[in-house]
Amino acid sequence: MTIKTRFAPSPTGHLHVGNIRTALHNWMFAKKQGGVFLLRLDDTDAERSKEEYVTAIREDLAWLGMAPDEEQRQSARFDRYEAQLEKLKASGRVYPAYETAQELDLKRKIQLGRGKPPIYDRAALALADAEMAAFEAQGRKPHWRFKLDHEVPITWTDLIRGDQHFNPALLSDPVIRREDGSWLYILPSAIDDIDMEITHVVRGEDHVANTAVQIQMFRALGAEPPEFAHEALLVGTEGKLSKRLGSLGVSSFRERQIEPQAIIALLARIGTSDPVEPIVAVEPLIATFDFSRFGRAPARFDKEELAQLNQKIVHLLDYDEVQRRLPEDMDAAAWEVIRPNLHDMGNVDQWWQVVTGPVPVAELSPEDREFLSIAHARLEELEASDYLWKSLTDALKDATGRKGKPLFMPLRQALTGLDHGPDMNALLPLIGKAAALARLAKAAA
Repeated sequence: MTIKTRFAPSPTGHLHVGNIRTALHNWMFAKKQGGVFLLRLDDTDAERSKEEYVTAIREDLAWLGMAPDEEQRQSARFDRYEAQLEKLKASGRVYPAYETAQELDLKRKIQLGRGKPPIYDRAALALADAEMAAFEAQGRKPHWRFKLDHEVPITWTDLIRGDQHFNPALLSDPVIRREDGSWLYILPSAIDDIDMEITHVVRGEDHVANTAVQIQMFRALGAEPPEFAHEALLVGTEGKLSKRLGSLGVSSFRERQIEPQAIIALLARIGTSDPVEPIVAVEPLIATFDFSRFGRAPARFDKEELAQLNQKIVHLLDYDEVQRRLPEDMDAAAWEVIRPNLHDMGNVDQWWQVVTGPVPVAELSPEDREFLSIAHARLEELEASDYLWKSLTDALKDATGRKGKPLFMPLRQALTGLDHGPDMNALLPLIGKAAALARLAKAAA
């Protein structure tokens, strides 16, 4: 059997961090098993679905390195949904209901007021043909509900949550089609999972009740359900579900100069018993992916943790991986010098200017300016080499008696315009003797 997972976003907006995590876990599980990862665009909502979001979803997945093996669109499958609906009508598993939204809301309020769960009372099942005809004559159109079998308990073994048990009598018969003929998610999704041979459905724990209903749908359609894994939802740093997580998408990560590897490394591990670690290649994460490592507690997403992880990953990136993102004249040797000082790739140009200039002139004391005049004279006498900094500072120690901070700080400020930064032993050869002499002369003036 070929393992097959699916990521099924609605193209009604951009992917956010919760969507990305779901996609990632489906992709990782499929890849570990040598299986297939399907992108299914749930675009049955014609009014809200937009092609620009379809394009954005594809581009986001590609940027994250999760290009799907296959792609399907629900909007191309309406005929299939109609055919399967007729099959369920014929078997008595779906029925029309004529209550308006206001009437249903009133029923729910009455039930809640009596301390009862707001479960649909199945009043539509008792309608006579004449009553339905009267509703039709009034211009009412029915919505359609799936009739749950109350005699068969719903059970499955969830790959994360373990054994699950639902009493179908405590669930409402779900609406599967609206009065206007549009589809709700729940039945088309089950039909697609059957037809597309999905073996594993990985999604958030907010879908557990939907899974209970869909298990009966699968069997009513003559198919065995796939296996399910319901993972804990993301929470923010405040320890509860945060609407702000919904605004965190690939575009916001790009704006903050977050590397795709950092997003993958964090979302692959938060909520599991495995430590979050900086990685460049995804293969170690795939190799250790295991649903038994997932916990039931909410997964805590922290933007600061992501930023720190991102910095560590930037420090691991090889020149070949970043070359196209660097200044044109920046070579591998320069990358090795500058890389340890980067917070993110947005700092590269700033640090490269330290090498290429111009750099700001530091405000120095008369004593330091005199010291830099001596430094200029000593540097003129030295041969350019990889040991230029050591040769210069050794000569200045002998000439001035300075050491430690009084020796090194004025030199760094004059040569870089900063009081911190890359190791000067590596940086000064990149700046070059001629540029260094010019900067020392300017600072000493």
